[in-house]
Parts: sequence; structure tokens; C-alpha cells
Amino acid sequence: MKEKRLDCEKARNIDIVSTLANLGHFPVRKTEKEAWFLSPLRKETQASFKVSLKQNYWIDFGTFEGGSTIDLVMKMENCSVKEALERLSGNTDHFSFHRQPVPNEKKDGESQIEIIEVKEIEHRALQDYLQSRKISTKTARKLCKEVHYEIGGRKYFAIGLWNRSGGWELRNSYWKGSTSPKDVSMMVKGSKKLAITEGMFDMLTLIELKPDIGNSHDLLVLNTTAFVKRMITEIGEYENVELFLDRDKTGLGMMDLLLEKCPNSRDMSFLYEGFKDMNEWKVKSGKDEVRQRIQDVSLS
Repeated sequence: MKEKRLDCEKARNIDIVSTLANLGHFPVRKTEKEAWFLSPLRKETQASFKVSLKQNYWIDFGTFEGGSTIDLVMKMENCSVKEALERLSGNTDHFSFHRQPVPNEKKDGESQIEIIEVKEIEHRALQDYLQSRKISTKTARKLCKEVHYEIGGRKYFAIGLWNRSGGWELRNSYWKGSTSPKDVSMMVKGSKKLAITEGMFDMLTLIELKPDIGNSHDLLVLNTTAFVKRMITEIGEYENVELFLDRDKTGLGMMDLLLEKCPNSRDMSFLYEGFKDMNEWKVKSGKDEVRQRIQDVSLS
């Protein structure tokens, strides 16, 4: 059945940031009150398109135009109010402005996420997202792909990390998810040394700071700490293991377990003491401070 078209009042309340995200536009920077984008209406190199998160209102300081969600759709699609309302109500196949649903598992265990295309990271929105996490596109391409997928008939795209069972970890600025089957991601070159992180962005941070680590170490991204216990035997086979786990309660608990079960393990989380994880440390710390601290640490 065709969805009923929204009235103007309801359409204006649709979140502008989510609207832009579903069209592939992600903020360059964000605070509690506002989000700044490269204008989706024209080409620019400095973000001058602001969205007020409190008022759900946009303004493009390059043209001094602004307005509601309806006004934005009309500008981006060059369409009438009626056509904008049709798009916002989901009555067109190529357009989705509503927040991405969290996919549930089907009875057969397969995710409702359907992978459409996997390719090298190229989309500007994903490169901007990487930049916001202080990861270069060059580094991200060493491990990750640009993954286009579909949920409930709507199409999205994200940074994707393949796991060894054939599933994908998917990340973009507004969504974190995965496809089935879920598993660890391993980059194995036959080294006797292993570096472990919980998530993909911590591993990308490590590679950004130590570009040659992929040559000297095998790399393991757990994707969830729930996999630590099942990996103990494999981890124990390495002569040297560096642990870059999160410094929250769960991460520190898993750290203690690995240090006990795998005597050749070493806790490296002192590098980012005071921060939740390695990527947060890199994002929130000064460039010189990060470089100096990583240079002062020698990996085994």
C-alpha cells in the first residue's frame, strides 16, 4: 500500500541531519547545538552549511539561503512542495529521509541487510567521515571497503570491514551495524607477533600511527569483546601480543583475562590513558602529542 503523504507540519519535524545522512552527506564537525556540512547545494572546500540541532533549521552561509526540511528537499531535488512531501513520506523508490532502522535477525540467522556492492572507498561523504575520525582514506583502504547495502528496500552505504566468516562490520557517521555471520577480522601474514584492537577504527588508528605494523604483525580486530574467550587459543600461539583494547570496564576486564591466559601479551592501553579508546585519543589530542607518545613506545 502506498504511504500517505505527510502534511507540511509533520514534514518540517523530520530531522535534517538524518535527511542529509541518508543522502550521503555527513557533518564535518558537530557540537551539541549545531552540525556543519560541506554544502549539499554547491561545491565548496570549507564547511559553510549549518544545521541547528535544537531548531531543526538549516542555513547555507555561502548563499544565505535556509529553511526547513521541506525547503531543503525542494532545493536539492529542484521540486515543488507537493513533490518534496512525496519524497519525505517515502513514496519514491530512490529516496529515503527516515532514520536507518536497526536490522533484526531473521529466523534463519541471516541479517536483513542485503549487500549490493563492494568497492574501493571513493564517496566523498565516507572520506569526510574518515577525516572526522582522523583516519586518511589511504589508511582506510588498506583494511576497508565502501559497502553499499539495502535495509527494508532503502539503500545506504558505509565503511565496511570484512570478517573471516564472510560478514561485514559497517560504520558511517550515523549508524553502526554488522551483517551475519558476525566474527573477528584477521589480517594474517604469518608473523609471530599479533596486535589486537576491539574495533575497526582503533586498528585504523594504529595503522595510521604505525604504517608498517601490518608488515611486522598479524592484525586482529575482535569486533566485539564477546569473541575474546573463543580466541584465547589462537592468541596464545603468538610469541608477542600487543593489546590495544578499550579502557572501559568491559575492555579492562578482557585485558586482564588475556594477560592471565596469554603470558606473552602486553597491555598497550597506557598510550591512551584518560580516553575510552585509541581512536578517541587520536581525535581529541594534539597531533604533536600523539606523534611523540607513539614514537616513545616500541612494539615488541
